[in-house]
Amino acid sequence: MTKRPAYPSDLSDARWALIEPRLTAGRQARTDAGVRGRTATHDLREIFNGILYVNRTGIAWRYLPHDLPPWQTVYWYFATWTGDSISTQLNYDLTGLARTKAGRAAQPTARVIDTQSVKTSTNAPLPTQGTDAGKKIVGRKRGIVTDTLGLLLAVVVTAASASDNTIGINLLDQAKAAHPGLSKTWVDAGFRNKVIEHGAALGVDVEVVTKDSRIKGFSLVKRRWVVERTLGWLMLHRRLARDYEALPDNSASMIRIAMIDNLTKRVTAETTPTWRDD
Repeated sequence: MTKRPAYPSDLSDARWALIEPRLTAGRQARTDAGVRGRTATHDLREIFNGILYVNRTGIAWRYLPHDLPPWQTVYWYFATWTGDSISTQLNYDLTGLARTKAGRAAQPTARVIDTQSVKTSTNAPLPTQGTDAGKKIVGRKRGIVTDTLGLLLAVVVTAASASDNTIGINLLDQAKAAHPGLSKTWVDAGFRNKVIEHGAALGVDVEVVTKDSRIKGFSLVKRRWVVERTLGWLMLHRRLARDYEALPDNSASMIRIAMIDNLTKRVTAETTPTWRDD
């Protein structure tokens, strides 16, 4: 790797060691499968640093600094790792490591589901957008599943007009397939009925948790505050402040990249430099 001044989003040696085997295996798998193309010349660590730079700062791909690999190369790997489910596998691997480090079993048994509607940029095709009538937002809706620590287990991105029940059923299926031991789920009232029935068919107890109507103003809602905090963590990554991706699958992958950034720091006990630091 060429020496250059480090960016705050760059991977440390310890964090790179966690994800390098999966990325190297992915590149080798494409080579073994006979996928034709140019001989790989760019360093995988620098390519992932480029993806993290876009994810953390929110810049357009074309504005990547010139001391990182060409933006076309960085984007190609991002799209390829999305299509090959490399980012999904990385998130799965790191979640198990983070849970073990926190003294939990690697496989979770309980989860929390929530959605977030965000505006889209001009990159998003109209057929992939919609209107969230409740929140008065034109754009897309993100549905996420977290464990009780707030770690991402599954994600789906749809038009904002999609119902919470439709998204919730998709998320239940994803999370149950990846983590068969899941048996308990907490949701808000938007997931009532259909999600509860689908959860019962999967052997999952879905409990609706609502705010205590006797409490005025802000209050923590049992269990659901965990997933709300995760959405807050994700919004520290400026690429997620609005949905800039042309494809919903790429949007979901950007969410996973943000969580991978979080997870590698958890496992290595590192923190992110901020303006509050000396």
